[in-house]
Amino acid sequence: MEIIVAKDYAEMSRKAADVIAACLKENPATRLGLATGSTPEGLYACLVKDYQAGLLDFSQASSFNLDEYRGLAHDHDQSYHYFMKKNLFDAVNIDPANTAVPDGANPDAQAACDEYEAAIEAAGGVDIQLLGMGHNGHIGFNEPADEFPKQTHCVDLTESTISANSRLFDSAEEVPRQAYTMGIGTIMKAKKILVVANGTAKAAIVRDAFTGAVTPSVPASILQFHPDVTVVLDADAASLLA
Repeated sequence: MEIIVAKDYAEMSRKAADVIAACLKENPATRLGLATGSTPEGLYACLVKDYQAGLLDFSQASSFNLDEYRGLAHDHDQSYHYFMKKNLFDAVNIDPANTAVPDGANPDAQAACDEYEAAIEAAGGVDIQLLGMGHNGHIGFNEPADEFPKQTHCVDLTESTISANSRLFDSAEEVPRQAYTMGIGTIMKAKKILVVANGTAKAAIVRDAFTGAVTPSVPASILQFHPDVTVVLDADAASLLA
C-alpha cells in the first residue's frame, strides 16, 4: 500500500487525478471504477481540465460506478447517475453507452444487483477502482458488519451514513434508506485501487482502516490485503498516522 500525503484538498485532488490519468494514458481502454460524494469532486474537476487541455482522451474508456441509492430515478438530482453526468460524463468524450451505474430505479433488488455484477464480470472487471471512505469506514455502501459482503447487493444504510448524506437532501427523511452497491469482493477484484480522503474528521478512520486490524467492522481495512492500493490524503486526514 502506497500512502501519499498532500498539503491540502486541491493537491490531493490533483495527485489522485494524476493516478487515473496515468492509467488512461497507458491504456486508453481502461475500465474505470468510479465513486461519488464530495471527496472526489475535485479529482473529477482535474480530469475535466486535463481533457479540455487535450491531455486526456476518454473515447475508448468505460466505467462502472460503485453504488446508487435504491428508489431514485436516474434524473433525480441526488442520484449518482445525475452526479456522474454533472461532474464528469457530460464534460468529457466518454461514450455514454460505456458508462454504468447500478439501476436504483429497478425495484427488484436481486435482479438489479445480479445484472450489475454480471456486467462487470462480462467486461473483464475493473482496471482501477476509485474509492472514498465513510466516517465509519464504509467503502461503496458496504457498512460495518459481521462479514465482508462478496458481490453487488442491496444494503440498509446506517443512521450515521444517512445523517452524513442528509446535507444533500432537503431533510434526513428524504435520504433513501437502502442502496445497491458493489460488494467488497467485487471491489477487491479490481487490478488497482485508489483511495481519497480529506479532512480531520476522517483522520481516525484513516488510521484504523490502514494501520489497524482487518475486520468487517471497518470495511475499508480489507484494502490492506489488496496487492496494489494507492491512498491519497490531505495533511488533515493523515494527521493520526504514525
